[in-house]
Amino acid sequence: MKKIIVFLLVSFLAFSCSSKKKVVTKKDKRTPKTEQVVAKPDTSPNTNNTNETPKIDTSNLSAVDIYILKYNAIAMDEMRKSKIPASITLAQGILESGSGKGRLSVEANNHFGIKCHGWTGKKIYHDDDASQECFRKYDHANSSFEDHSEFLTGRSRYAKLFKLRPNDYKGWAKGLRAAGYATDRRYPEKLISLIERYRLYTYDDMVLGNKSTIENIEINHIVIKGDTLYSLSKKYNTTVDELKRLNRLESNDISLGQLLVIKSN
Repeated sequence: MKKIIVFLLVSFLAFSCSSKKKVVTKKDKRTPKTEQVVAKPDTSPNTNNTNETPKIDTSNLSAVDIYILKYNAIAMDEMRKSKIPASITLAQGILESGSGKGRLSVEANNHFGIKCHGWTGKKIYHDDDASQECFRKYDHANSSFEDHSEFLTGRSRYAKLFKLRPNDYKGWAKGLRAAGYATDRRYPEKLISLIERYRLYTYDDMVLGNKSTIENIEINHIVIKGDTLYSLSKKYNTTVDELKRLNRLESNDISLGQLLVIKSN
């Protein structure tokens, strides 16, 4: 009987000890790991995206070309108001401002080299015929073009020019020199050369509605400060919807320096 009891006690203790051992489960190294797959964006060109503004290459454009694209709308607008040919205004602007790269145009938005002479606005001093002469300074280029129109329309010595045909750019070029606008004897030749080389007379025809001259011409415009689709639609005699269609725009938002298609062949 004692032997049986001892045997049972030994068996019970052995079972208790074995039950306290931890059971370790080994991972199966052959189980493949699960990888997280991240979808990569499709970088292939989307030829069906009709909302993307068409890009026009400007890399081959000269400084004169860019100047014309920026300011032709303002020149046409001034022609409508003051009767000064847009071609003359653009040619003078190109010549006087160095295609918009001269100091007066860059720092003072003065595209026509108009000096102070009774001016009460902002001023800038610049070496010209004499050292540190006073020139007018404007907040925006538009103001310079407007002042240029006022300068010519408000002085009696230029009155004869307004009796010329509105697209007589040669008569205007010669008349400006004769009226004392410039001292350079070759001033008329320079203006006429610019007008004919860059076909600036086209903008006169646009204002005058000479469709036979402009119907096969593509027209573009570089956005400058103050431009809106509405203002451009008025200046180019088109509509906001047409500008949005040509440029594949979803909204009326445009940005500085953006090249817009105004008329396409």
